[in-house]
Amino acid sequence: MVQDLLPVELSTNADGAVIAVLTLDQPGRPVVVIDESLLRRLHATLGTLPQDLGGFVLASSAERAFVAGADLKSIMAMDDQALHRYLEYGAKVFEQIASLPCPTAAAIHSVVLGGGLELAMHCDGLVGLVDPNTKPYLVGLPEAGLKICPGWGGTNLLPARIDPVDAITMTANGRAMKSDQADELGLFDVTVTSRDELIGAAKAWVGAQEKPVRGEHPSRCISAGDLDEMKDALKVAREQLESAPHVDAVLDAVGYGIESGWSVALQCERDRLVALRHTEPAQDAINAFFNKGK
Repeated sequence: MVQDLLPVELSTNADGAVIAVLTLDQPGRPVVVIDESLLRRLHATLGTLPQDLGGFVLASSAERAFVAGADLKSIMAMDDQALHRYLEYGAKVFEQIASLPCPTAAAIHSVVLGGGLELAMHCDGLVGLVDPNTKPYLVGLPEAGLKICPGWGGTNLLPARIDPVDAITMTANGRAMKSDQADELGLFDVTVTSRDELIGAAKAWVGAQEKPVRGEHPSRCISAGDLDEMKDALKVAREQLESAPHVDAVLDAVGYGIESGWSVALQCERDRLVALRHTEPAQDAINAFFNKGK
């Protein structure tokens, strides 16, 4: 069966570089959520991109969210083995973006949470819509609010983009930011005040960047260049936070990122997420989340 592809638009900038804009979409759904079908479409679409790209922009067609997060009901329905496979597959797809041989940016126009923010942070840059005349939207990693933890690298990605103490404590508490706060904290590399300007700004940003040198992890995560800062931040965060299984999972994943690197931190996240979802606090929080608004 031929895999259904996501929309891709190719254009050439003033320097002659080809810029690809890939748009996440899920027809029939009000928001984009990450599930296995979307991951397979993204994987297949990324495999069709030209080899000589000068830039890549990740966008979303959903009005109400860039990506609202992962499909929690699907995650809770999987057995442990299946969930490990799913998380590993998602990481492989996200890595396709992180390893593209050109500058990359996510063009964020609305809500971006959990796995959606992790996906965006696999890009080099984040270009955000921050309109002072409209209600701010939510940005963050809320998993710990459900007594679980991120599963696609968020614990190691966010501290490389904003103050690491803020990043670690917000992730461990499951506290999302509003978009204007995210802007103040420096999460966005570029902001615009109109959605009409967003894709153009993202294309301009990637077009202005040098060709990246890729490593074994996304370009912006805990890495060799900032280990002392991250160690200090982790120490401060441990002093500020009250121990709990979901809090400890986040702190431990940050610690593994510092001591052992990206792939070990990812494995820590996956192991803790799979285990935490079976705990009573997580079951209660997730059931309350599902029943909200019923």
